[in-house]
Formats: sequence, C-alpha cells, structure tokens
Amino acid sequence: MSADRVTGLDGAVLLTGVTGFVGMALLERWLERTDRDVVVLVRAACPRAAGSRVDAVLEDLFGDRAVEYAPRVRAFAADMTAPGLGLDRRERDEIAERVTTIVHSAASVSFSLGLDESRAINLEGTRRMLELAGAAQSRGGLDHYGQVSTAYVAGDHPGSFSEADHDVGQEFHNHYERSKFESELLVRSQEGLPFTILRPSIVVGDRLTGWTASFNVLYWPLRALSRGLFTAIPAVLSSPVDAVSIDYVADAIHELVEAGPGVGETYHLTAGPHCSSIAELAVLASRYFGVPEPRVVSPEEFGRLTLPHAQREALAAGAEYFPYFCMEGSFDDRATRARLEPLGITTLPLRDYIDTLLDFATLSRWGKRPVARAQTLAEARSFPLRAAS
Repeated sequence: MSADRVTGLDGAVLLTGVTGFVGMALLERWLERTDRDVVVLVRAACPRAAGSRVDAVLEDLFGDRAVEYAPRVRAFAADMTAPGLGLDRRERDEIAERVTTIVHSAASVSFSLGLDESRAINLEGTRRMLELAGAAQSRGGLDHYGQVSTAYVAGDHPGSFSEADHDVGQEFHNHYERSKFESELLVRSQEGLPFTILRPSIVVGDRLTGWTASFNVLYWPLRALSRGLFTAIPAVLSSPVDAVSIDYVADAIHELVEAGPGVGETYHLTAGPHCSSIAELAVLASRYFGVPEPRVVSPEEFGRLTLPHAQREALAAGAEYFPYFCMEGSFDDRATRARLEPLGITTLPLRDYIDTLLDFATLSRWGKRPVARAQTLAEARSFPLRAAS
C-alpha cells in the first residue's frame, strides 16, 4: 500500500452503470450529498468518448450546474464483457489505489437475451468487478462493495420471499432473473468481501417529477393501454405489482452503502405494505387515459380469445412481461424498512404518484422526446407531491 493511500470516506467511490437509469440517480446522490470523488466505468472505445458520455449524463442531471461537479468525476473507458474490464494495468492499479467504495449497478435488464448473453454481461461482468474489488482490498482500502441485484431473483417462488432468502428452489421467468441470481451467488462466495446486496423491484420514475430515463417493464403495458390496444390482458387481478420510485431506490442505496454497517446483509428495496395490484393498476391507468378498463382473463382463457390483429401484435411485442402479470409471490422488506424509515427514507403507494409518472411519460412521448432530469426538477420545486384523488 502506498504511503498516501486514502481510506474510508476520504477515498473515491466507483460507480458502474452511470449512463443507465439507476446509475444516473446514484451518481447524482454521491455528487450532491458527499464531497467524494467519483470514478465511473463507461462503455466506450476510448477515454475521450467515455468522458463525452459522462458529460452528457451530468448535463442531464444538473443542467448549468454540471460544471460544478465535472472536476470530481473521472471516467474510464471500460467493457464489462472484456477480460480485466477492458482496462490496462495502469488504469486498474490507479482505480484500485483510489477507490474505497464500489457500487456495481451496470447490467443488462433485457428479458429477451439468451442465457449466454445475459451471463456474459451480468454474471461475468460481476466476476470482473469482484476481481477489481479484490485488487482494491489487497491494498487495504476497500470498505464496502454494493451489488445492485433485483428482488426478482425470487423467480416463481409462490410465497413471501425474505431478505434472508436466496436459493429456495425457485425457477426463473427469464435469463435476466437467472443471471442476477447467479451473480448474487458469486458475490456471496467471496470470502472476506465487505459486500451488501441491494434488491430493487420494478423501478419507476421519480415520485415528485415523474422523471425516468427508462420506459421498460411497467411502462410498456401502460403505453399500450393509452393507445387503446388492451381490451383484454392475460393476468390475475390479485397479482402484486411491486413498483418503487427511483428516488426511493437511489436514496436507499446511497444510505445503505455510504453510511454502513450492513456488511453481509441483503436489502429489499420494494414496495412492502404499499404494494399495488393488477386490479388497482388497471383502474388507475384507465381512469387517467379515459379508456375502458381492460378485461383481465387467465392466460389459458386469453389464448382462446379472438382479438384484432393490432392488439395481437402489441401483446406479442410485450409477451416477455406477461409472467409479471400473474405472479403469486411477495417480497418481505421488514429489515430494510426498520433500517431506513427512522431516517425518513420511505416508499409511497403507487396510486399516490402514478398520475405524475404518466404526466411525464406522455410529455416525453414515452421516451421519444427526452426531457432532462434537471429540467423536471426545476419545474417541480414549487409544486407539492400530487396525490391521486
């Protein structure tokens, strides 16, 4: 270890995935709420391209204030699928010397990738991040490694899935879930690693502004409903819709990683007692868009229905999401709530802010007309959180 090796909160934090939805929100929190330098790994062909991508993220997050934060961010061109993350030895050594905290949120969240592709990004990417964490740890300066996983490692488990649960004999709905489950297993196998596993459920936009950089999962059926393409859906009315806002997820991860302890713990960043349902979501969204509520039928009955071609095409395009309309399991987040609620970090029921989410979705044309986070925050400061009537 070098004589000037930094430790603890004086060291830099390494973030992956900062060009993605969750990673952007994490970058914003570490820059605004700490004085720490931030090292980021960005998929890019060269350092200049990596810097340009991060500059664009800072502009989106902070607008004119981006210049205040840019000097604290060091971007490295990296590749999660490449040996050594695509970094040369000098870069790896520099990072290992500087960082004392790592938060790995980079992942492919596609449900349609093949198993080998999902593993190459999510599992092998985690393996390479753990190698880098080991290099930092060998220098005596790694205090915390945060692995952003997903609550859906629960797979098809039909009952309550607790924060202490991992392998309960579940099967998986897709290769994404499996690769994240295997990534957790890999992290847990690292002897002496000061890790924390963080499991968000379905992450939606900011509850104050509606801002999101991702229109996947829950947004897909909502958009189809807004276009009148859902007269019937294969679902179970009582099936849980466990959605949490990005501000809760990012606040929770920042607190759980930055403040500690929690080493060796797993936290569910889920809706808990505020979990919604297919029935409630159908009512709320139909009311917002002024369209009839879709007919909810079992998957078996749905397969026998005769639907217009446009509806069939729309439903086929989102078939990868159908298993989440018929889930039976739930996520126990009691340990997380016990840790975070005394600090004022809490969830809200989806019904309290779904109109705000849909306002932003329609304003941005479901992502086709991007709206910067800085712009939405500036416009929302003078308005209270809108509750559903």
